[in-house]
Amino acid sequence: MSASSTLRADARRNVGLIRAAAVGVFRERGLSVPLEDVAAAARVSKATIFNRFGGRVGLIDAVIDEVVAVELLSVIDEARSVAGIRERITAYVRAIRDLQYSLPAVNDVLLQEFPDSEPLMALCRAGRAFHGELVVEGHTGGILADGVTIDDFQALATDNAVALKHGRARPSREDYDRRTGFILGGICTPPV
Repeated sequence: MSASSTLRADARRNVGLIRAAAVGVFRERGLSVPLEDVAAAARVSKATIFNRFGGRVGLIDAVIDEVVAVELLSVIDEARSVAGIRERITAYVRAIRDLQYSLPAVNDVLLQEFPDSEPLMALCRAGRAFHGELVVEGHTGGILADGVTIDDFQALATDNAVALKHGRARPSREDYDRRTGFILGGICTPPV
């Protein structure tokens, strides 16, 4: 076996180790975690991450589907399948807030922490487009309170992301779910 084929096998192994470590660490702690932590989990040097992926953005691009994209797009697709705009808005707000609470990387996406990542920004555009659909249908159906805009939907997600990512104390799950009810009560008209 030649030295070059050993190196290629080593490089392939390292890429696999880095990807697996990044998926685990990013899902658990978010996309902003120090790359040293990803390197330690993969048992490689930080320089190896830069050599194989070009840095944080390249690594995020390589694993974003496994880390967060599938779940985010699934929330949108599942909400689209809900009959009735009130129920659709309720299902979506609950699901996106649940995902934000349980998967820290979602908050990095919603806050557009890495704008040089095209796959990350594509997720943001998909979310904004869906928010637009909800606002139009919500107003057409008389479900959304007067004045609620697409920017308000965006702010609900990003304000929550800031609070979860940078807040001093993470709320209990019970308090978090109770507050989700307050949000829905504020943006939707009372049921008839």
